[in-house]
Amino acid sequence: MTEEVDFIIDSTKESMNNAIAHLEKQFSNIRAGKATPAMLGSVMVDYYGAQTPLNQVGNVSTPDARTLTVTPYEKGMITEIEKGIMYANLGFNPMNNGDMVIINIPPLTEERRRELVKQAKAEAEDAKVSIRNERKNANNEIKKLEKDGLSEDIASNAEVDVQSLTDGHIKKIDEIFVVKEKEIMTV
Repeated sequence: MTEEVDFIIDSTKESMNNAIAHLEKQFSNIRAGKATPAMLGSVMVDYYGAQTPLNQVGNVSTPDARTLTVTPYEKGMITEIEKGIMYANLGFNPMNNGDMVIINIPPLTEERRRELVKQAKAEAEDAKVSIRNERKNANNEIKKLEKDGLSEDIASNAEVDVQSLTDGHIKKIDEIFVVKEKEIMTV
């Protein structure tokens, strides 16, 4: 029975870590003031009839804090890359110079920064809900084991472990959010 409890706690911890990894991925898509290649992470390009991630058809780089460049691996892909960036609806206006696609990142207004902080806060709350759902699932599994003969002491210790996992992960989400908020609000 204790192996089952250990398994429940391990799988809960893994799920909670996955929730934090997902949050960090979502945060990388929320742009702060400076240009990063991750801003174009969601862009798909029509590569000979197949939707392909941008980073597989060109090299994305940041020559400075306000500019992104995409150098295609094949010259003929420039217009497709431009279209892909436009279709992604990221608010960017790509230009091409014949060799590469250049995107100037406009500075964020105060109002836009506040909207991005709200968006980041919503993502953080979603991650917290996900963590709490994992806690609920783990506690339900522990209660099932208790009905099947697991001792009360082991069950209550397992619930305490699950709660401490939950508290630690919620605290980590708050820390990640504070860093992202500061990054967004820094001019």
